[in-house]
Amino acid sequence: MPVQRPGTSSSRRTLYAASAALLATFALPLTLPGVASADVSPVPHHAGAAAPAGTAPVRGTAYMGMGVLAHDGQGRRPVNRRSAAIAQTEGVDVSSHQGEVNWPSLYSTGVKWAYVKATEGNYYRSTTFNQQYTGSYKAGMIRGSYHFAAPDVSSGANQAGYFADHGGAWSKDGKTLPGVLDIEWNPYGASCYGLSTSAMVSWIKDFVKTYKSRTGRDAVIYTATSWWKECTGDYAGFAKTNPLWVARYNTSPGVLPKGWGFQTIWQYTSTGPAVGDRDKFNGALDRLKALANG
Repeated sequence: MPVQRPGTSSSRRTLYAASAALLATFALPLTLPGVASADVSPVPHHAGAAAPAGTAPVRGTAYMGMGVLAHDGQGRRPVNRRSAAIAQTEGVDVSSHQGEVNWPSLYSTGVKWAYVKATEGNYYRSTTFNQQYTGSYKAGMIRGSYHFAAPDVSSGANQAGYFADHGGAWSKDGKTLPGVLDIEWNPYGASCYGLSTSAMVSWIKDFVKTYKSRTGRDAVIYTATSWWKECTGDYAGFAKTNPLWVARYNTSPGVLPKGWGFQTIWQYTSTGPAVGDRDKFNGALDRLKALANG
């Protein structure tokens, strides 16, 4: 059972503040082989992200689960039971807020997989992507990348292409997981990005269709049930094709979005040891490898 480290949350807030100040000035280019380098700076608020001046974070600083605590809260941690019918494989998700991660140390604690933030919107590439993505791989983990959606900025197709071009590609090597669409509360403005439920569903369809055409894989959808109900009307149409990664910081995943009978991944806390966000893959390591291989 993971042990919560005192001070994890405050450390994360300190990192967040430092990252926001840095990102307000510049963003560093990626140097991943096969990916073109370019200076990419955070952009100002776009129409539809109506937050009072000075209250919203800097564009580019969002991370997976950013709004979960604020909207859904946090309950008790899950209890690992050896008699559980389905084995759970421990993983983490990271972004620039974690900085350079000590992957060998994390792997030695039983963490076998990782998802790394690659992009946000069509304007930001993570400044720590190379270290986190290649470092987790070299440590022996199965890893993948995620895209933080900004539906108020550009189309789903545009952002899927941006993601695929800047860290979201997939290869059948047994160590690369399919890309993730992180679709959740808007940290820069209105929760649903100013879109109606039907428009939001169309945006997500646009993204996952384009991502599959670019990579050959169906994207994993990361979300929280409460957000999904509010912003898509609890749309059930993605369940047959897109694996679900549900966020709920409590003893169980709880009620899932409509259509999904089970979650593929569950983000169960933001206060784990070494790095904040901890996750459980709903299966043993061989099933995780199967997901990686498609």
